[in-house]
Amino acid sequence: QVWQIRLDMHLLNHDGNITDAASIAGIVALCHFRRPDVSVQGEEVTVYTPEERDPVPLSIHHMPICVSFAFFHQGTYLLVDPTEREERVMDGLLVIAMNKHHEICTIQSSGVVMLLQDQILRCSKITAVKVAEITELIQKALENDQKARKEGGRFGFAESIPNQRITAFKMESAAVDTNNVEEQAGEIIAKADPPSEVFTNPVLHTPGTAQIGEGVESSWGDLEESEKEEAVEEEGESEAAALECEKVETEDTSTLRETKGDEPIVLSDSEEEEVVILEPQQLPRKTR
Repeated sequence: QVWQIRLDMHLLNHDGNITDAASIAGIVALCHFRRPDVSVQGEEVTVYTPEERDPVPLSIHHMPICVSFAFFHQGTYLLVDPTEREERVMDGLLVIAMNKHHEICTIQSSGVVMLLQDQILRCSKITAVKVAEITELIQKALENDQKARKEGGRFGFAESIPNQRITAFKMESAAVDTNNVEEQAGEIIAKADPPSEVFTNPVLHTPGTAQIGEGVESSWGDLEESEKEEAVEEEGESEAAALECEKVETEDTSTLRETKGDEPIVLSDSEEEEVVILEPQQLPRKTR
């Protein structure tokens, strides 16, 4: 027979990196939990009440802690513990779960960024440092809670309420005066400054993204250095070919002189300096 334990989490406030916060809360809850003591004699199992025997903790061999890394500009910039706004514009996310013995429990990568081996190794080293710090904080918190329980002081949820640690975002109810709302709104509109006709320059938060209404030039599809050089060479060749063609056309038009009526056309050859006289019926149909 085994114990079946289910862990439910309810988010009171979410400002980013919920994975790390949930992993810390979950492992602390499991370490703090006490189950009823039991005794087994043959096939007979006896479960004791808290009054008969003190509850015992779970057998937890290690505490895996999650550490999240946000990547920006295709991995150029690395950020630990991203906020909710930073998660909106990040290119990718890497979550590493590790215990204080530097044993990796799981790795999860998401997003559109391709990570290199050196980047993952760097994140694992940072994770080892952060996990050691968080594990020490957890152990100290559990020791302080156990000490407070033995001394009969406040602990747990009851201890957090007076200090407004959990209910910090709670607001007291306030009466709202709904009389003369239209008159008050008219006075506010009359005192308000007119909207500015000059629009501010758009701010590009990260390449390829912008807020709604911010028309900015996309940086997607930028050419690499080698591609830029090839494009410049091709442009130079096309310009040289266009100049050569224009030169040939100019020479052709300068040597042909069209006359009116039945007068002959004189063609001059600049190299041999000869003059050739052609009759009108000998001229080609298409001339320039």
